[in-house]
Amino acid sequence: MMNKIIKNTLILTVITVVSGLLLGIVYGITKEPIAAAQENTKQEAFRAVLSDASEFTEYAEFSSDSASSLLAENGFNSDDITEVVEGTDDSGEVIGYVINVTSHEAYDGDLSLSVGITLDGTVKGVEMVSISETAGLGMKADEAEFKDQFKDKQVEQFSYTKSGEEGDDKIDAISGATITTNSVTNAVNAALVYFQNELGGGVNE
Repeated sequence: MMNKIIKNTLILTVITVVSGLLLGIVYGITKEPIAAAQENTKQEAFRAVLSDASEFTEYAEFSSDSASSLLAENGFNSDDITEVVEGTDDSGEVIGYVINVTSHEAYDGDLSLSVGITLDGTVKGVEMVSISETAGLGMKADEAEFKDQFKDKQVEQFSYTKSGEEGDDKIDAISGATITTNSVTNAVNAALVYFQNELGGGVNE
């Protein structure tokens, strides 16, 4: 009886060790392709929101702590700036920035987006990096019809409207998805606040 227990224990130990090793090998094999795919998605978003740039490099002076403080001071407590990159043209001149923002006030968890802003404070584009909102409602935030409302606008801040109010700073809310609309609008505004205070000034100059 004792021998059987020892034998079974040894078998289970071997299975556990082998399973652990196999999982480690699988993780090692898939880690790099997953990271590469994520990086590729980001680069595609950068190109989509600042299409005139030929190269993107990390903004050396970016600090997530100071960005968080700045956003909190301006009332953006549900948004985090996760990354800032400089977009340069073929001659190496900086033509704008891409600011990645994660919003924690989306309907179905977090959403992350890239905002491209040129040196004069014009928003050149907004692209979703990750979004998991309700199909047919909040997911419309990832459609051009909604995202393009921010494009080529030079305003201090955006606000959304349900009544079709006109103005460069007005974004038509997605019908049935006010929470998502609010989340995206606030995330873009958080990027603008960071730009205006840390990078260039734009409309505030």
